[in-house]
Amino acid sequence: MEGSIDIKRLPVHMGIILDGNGRWAQRRGRPRTDGHLEGLKTARKIVEAASRLGLRYLTLYVFSTENWKRAESEVSFILALVKRHLVAELDHYRKDRLRVRHAGDLAGLPADIASEIERACEETKGFDGMQVVLALNYGGRDEIVRAVRRLGDGLVSEAALGACLDNPDVPDPDLIVRTAGEFRTSNFLLWEAAYAEYYISDALWPDWTEDDLKKAIAAYGVRERRFGAVHNE
Repeated sequence: MEGSIDIKRLPVHMGIILDGNGRWAQRRGRPRTDGHLEGLKTARKIVEAASRLGLRYLTLYVFSTENWKRAESEVSFILALVKRHLVAELDHYRKDRLRVRHAGDLAGLPADIASEIERACEETKGFDGMQVVLALNYGGRDEIVRAVRRLGDGLVSEAALGACLDNPDVPDPDLIVRTAGEFRTSNFLLWEAAYAEYYISDALWPDWTEDDLKKAIAAYGVRERRFGAVHNE
């Protein structure tokens, strides 16, 4: 049945490209900022649902290195929402023992936002629940460039470079979901997603529900993952 989940075939790590906030608002004759506010509410619901289902890692693509090109008012609103979320949700993270992590260029963010991210990561680092990775001021190419810089003059290999990524101890994503019907990777986890399964949802991100999450996971559960090998019939 569509949406039924094989608990034995849950993705360990799931990434979501949160797309469609602006379109959600525009279709309702509302400012784009309203879509981002609704998208934040959806993020909280999906984090809670993913934790209940037993996912171990969830990466949310919140703000990309390319999103700085948007109108200054929209960028400021998104960053203010992120800051407010980090402050308001800490009690929720503590209750469910969710660990907050960050992916992206922290130095490129306003100091107050970077400080709140560091505080959330520090205060939850010992929690043993689902790990929520906030990809904020994140770009896959930028991450690889920063990893190369960390590597310096060391021996270049997949393992060595992988150890210099933002969260080297987080397993590669098994499943990446993109909402709003778009078929682009948009610079998300380029290194880590080499063998991820992709699922495209037509629903705009603010419209996403736990049922949409379950459908994506159920679709993943019936796929055969070969990682470049050929399985005998």
